[in-house]
Order: sequence, then C-alpha cells, then structure tokens
Amino acid sequence: MEILVVGAGCASCDKVYVDTREAVKELGLAAEVRKVEDLVEMVRMGIMSVPALVLDGRTISAGRTISKNQIKALLEQETK
Repeated sequence: MEILVVGAGCASCDKVYVDTREAVKELGLAAEVRKVEDLVEMVRMGIMSVPALVLDGRTISAGRTISKNQIKALLEQETK
C-alpha cells in the first residue's frame, strides 16, 4: 500500500504527514508513506487543494487538515 501526503510544505501539510505516519503505525498497516511537495507532480496527479491524502493513487481527502483520528478512520474504511 502506498500513501502520499501531498502539500507544498506548509504547516498543515507537515502535520498531516506526521499524523499519517503515526496512524499507519498505530493501525499496524504495511504501507509506505511519502510526502509529495513538487508542484508539477501535484498538478500531474490532479491535486488542486492541499493538504491531500492519496491512497494507492486514489485521493481520499483534499483541501482540509484532518486529525490523526480522522486519518485512521479513513484508512480503516479504505482498507476493509
């Protein structure tokens, strides 16, 4: 499983990245978590609102800062 946290390096994007790594660890998921900050790659992915959370190529959240608990809930829902 690949999880991308997409954002331009703002504080909100950084927080979502840290919280996503913690959520993955707490859930015991086998996932690679990467941060995407390259604007060209963001546009290529079709991401226009950040921070965004992308699971295996599918955007599951965009344009809002979500908490660790919200991230965990999304990941649990998407990996069932």
